Amino acid sequence: MTDVTARRDPERQMMGDDAEDIRATVLDYFEGWFDGDPDRMGRALHPALSKRSFGEDRARTQALSSVTADQMVAWTIVGEGRTDDPAERATSIEIVDVAGSIASVTVHSAEYIEYVHLVRTHDGWRIVNTLWRHADGRHPSDD
Repeated sequence: MTDVTARRDPERQMMGDDAEDIRATVLDYFEGWFDGDPDRMGRALHPALSKRSFGEDRARTQALSSVTADQMVAWTIVGEGRTDDPAERATSIEIVDVAGSIASVTVHSAEYIEYVHLVRTHDGWRIVNTLWRHADGRHPSDD
């Protein structure tokens, strides 16, 4: 029988500064968005990023929406994230698992809940996939 509630402690299994580097990458992504800092955003993202949300389109048909790294950086440049910047920026970052050069992280902020997958590249940890929703349950199409 498999015990699905048992969790390994991924932070004990990480080599060197992986936990700190993973957290720094996730903060570059979140804080870069809210601050309108394209350098931080670009540093956090792998060029092949696929950021997805599941909800309903304007016709209320269920839809999976995807965003690229280039779109995220472009939106950061024009300050899209500044309009979402919450008064309280408390961001909870839980490193769920690390296996060699891949990691899974859950992030809760006042504005978003995201499941984030990262890879360790020659240039450091980079975000390759996210699945997100608004923390208050709004659909992304409501923006």
